[in-house]
Amino acid sequence: MSVASNHLQFSGQLPRDTLALVLAGGRGTRLGGLTSHRAKPAVPFGGRYRIIDFPLSNCINSGIRRVGVLTQYKSHSLIHHIRQGWGFLHGELGEFVEILPAQQQVGEGWYTGTADAVYQNLEIIRVHDPRFVLVLGGDHVYKMEYGMMLGFHLNREADVTVGCIPVTLDRARAYGVMATDESGRVIEFAEKPASPKHMPGDTEHALASMGIYIFNTEFLVKRLLADAANPKSQHDFGKNIIPEAVGNARTYAYPFTDPATQLPAYWRDVGDLDSYWEANMELIGVTPELNLYDRNWPIWSYQQFSPPAKFVFDENQRRGLAIESMVAEGCIIAGGCVHHSLLCNDVYVDEGADVANTVVLPGARIGARCKIRNAVIETGCIIPPGTEIGFDRGRDGERYEVAPGGTVLVTPEMLQQSLGYAR
Repeated sequence: MSVASNHLQFSGQLPRDTLALVLAGGRGTRLGGLTSHRAKPAVPFGGRYRIIDFPLSNCINSGIRRVGVLTQYKSHSLIHHIRQGWGFLHGELGEFVEILPAQQQVGEGWYTGTADAVYQNLEIIRVHDPRFVLVLGGDHVYKMEYGMMLGFHLNREADVTVGCIPVTLDRARAYGVMATDESGRVIEFAEKPASPKHMPGDTEHALASMGIYIFNTEFLVKRLLADAANPKSQHDFGKNIIPEAVGNARTYAYPFTDPATQLPAYWRDVGDLDSYWEANMELIGVTPELNLYDRNWPIWSYQQFSPPAKFVFDENQRRGLAIESMVAEGCIIAGGCVHHSLLCNDVYVDEGADVANTVVLPGARIGARCKIRNAVIETGCIIPPGTEIGFDRGRDGERYEVAPGGTVLVTPEMLQQSLGYAR
């Protein structure tokens, strides 16, 4: 890296010259009932957060303080969360997290693809006049210093840089897969290939796009205008913009690695129920890959005012316990036992209940003598006393949603209950 570019990166100039656009308008159908009333980025995660808090926190911690969030489907909960939790930036200093709903500014259609979503907000880009545009997905969980990627982009004199990470070949079918030369320049790119190509020297992994892109603004604007005029395009970054750029522009792959170990860093696509449950369960470990207690890289979010968690009763068969678990504020464990589980705020566990390997979302109530295993209990559920979940897959499938890996999702609708709690 040149002296000039190194100075720009670490003085913070590159982040200040960047506008981040977070794509948060997808339907998120693979999460089933968790996205029946909310967009995927608004789904609770990790006890105190929403999924979108992770890319937004990455922006703030990286010094990128001009952020637009592009919303579309079922966006009320997401918009409410951003307004409540992300209004602390200083507008008078040009800092903002701005909500950009689909407004039909350039036609009568809604967003038809990821590239079209940005295209329909070209006027916003022109107003802010950034040197770089950072395009992010709003539905992945990770911690990343975007300033390092900006420095890489500048050093390579790239037109577009794609964040990438190795994934197993079976998982690679769900991502954009690329091949690079020795300098990191992308020479091939295939979106969701049926037979992904493995990495050189590694027959078990492919190099996958993380859905993180840095563009030179002038280059991006030209590409989006050309793409919008192409009636054969699907107006998608992975399907159209990036493959076109590979053959006609300086396109580079940025490997997302842990600075300390140089190994692939933590990144999770929590796009289905099993992966969502698993990622939450990982947090409970003694030394999880994702450290939520890192004060040098805080995850910002809206925090509801609730009293401290409480554990009550100390009698045989009626003892409030939580073992190897994460319990958020406002929870009351009233004579029940919680083991290797994650409880979001304001959860109530009644006497004799036995909850294990389960994620319980805000405001849920677990009735007396319930037995629950390997489940996700949706916001506001009231589980009737004596209910058993996670012991009989066939029986669970008759009433609840059971994912291929065995995760059981329970929602108020499945229990024939009203939502009754802020989503």
